[in-house]
Amino acid sequence: MAKVAFLGIGLMGLPMAQRLIATGHSVTAYNRTSSKLAGLSGATIATSPSDAIVASECVVLMLTNAAAIREVLSQADLRDRTIIQMSTISPNESRAIRAEVVAAGGSYLEAPVLGSIPEAKSGKLIVMVGAEPEQFEQWKPLLQDLGENPVLIGSVGSAATVKLALNQLIGSLTSAFAASLGLVLRQNVDVEAFMQIVRQSALYAPTFDKKLQRMIDRDFANPNFPTKHLQKDMNLFLETARSSNLETASVEGVQQILTQAIARHLADLDYAALFSVIVPEESVNSREL
Repeated sequence: MAKVAFLGIGLMGLPMAQRLIATGHSVTAYNRTSSKLAGLSGATIATSPSDAIVASECVVLMLTNAAAIREVLSQADLRDRTIIQMSTISPNESRAIRAEVVAAGGSYLEAPVLGSIPEAKSGKLIVMVGAEPEQFEQWKPLLQDLGENPVLIGSVGSAATVKLALNQLIGSLTSAFAASLGLVLRQNVDVEAFMQIVRQSALYAPTFDKKLQRMIDRDFANPNFPTKHLQKDMNLFLETARSSNLETASVEGVQQILTQAIARHLADLDYAALFSVIVPEESVNSREL
């Protein structure tokens, strides 16, 4: 079992750190907002990133963005430490951070995940890895405690690319479903009849059922993935897609919806809140018309 520094105890970081503790790893945790560490039992709590890193052989990062990653890594001696970067950042950012870590005497691999809090708790995340084959084999047992079948995608940058591609699908599928559901509701069509047809078709995605009741009830509290995080990831996708000479008009439309959701103070709610932008609540006058 490994001595792990876990930096970033947020919505996903907390259950992931708890999972590593439950599977026998020695975890030293650090979070900038110390109150978020209150729910983490069984870990040693560090008062700084450097204290966490010095006590460990590998460092798991579950931080907001590349700037936060650079900030915590700049405060520590990385010699002979392995950095396992699990946040969603762009492939270019990941490659640049790898170069900085290697220059400081450490090693680096990326391992972003697909899944949310329930999968993190049960160890059923989908773990995508960008690393050299020998690094993957060395750290595969630890990654398997978070997700049963981690997949080596390729070198650093490749897993970050796949993660952005997947999160773009989250935004686009959710916004497309919200529009279709909104039309069905506005035209007073039976929702379950609509869903039965969708479920039998090649159009179906399980996320539709996961978000269906939230949208109908307009209940976006207790998020597994907040709107602000999806907006950040869509920005990263657009930046990377444009540099790859892709036409991005369809994704830009989703991003505009997310921007409106943020402006309506929905940033910390579940990303299904984009339904509120696509299908605004009807006023009394409009219903009378």
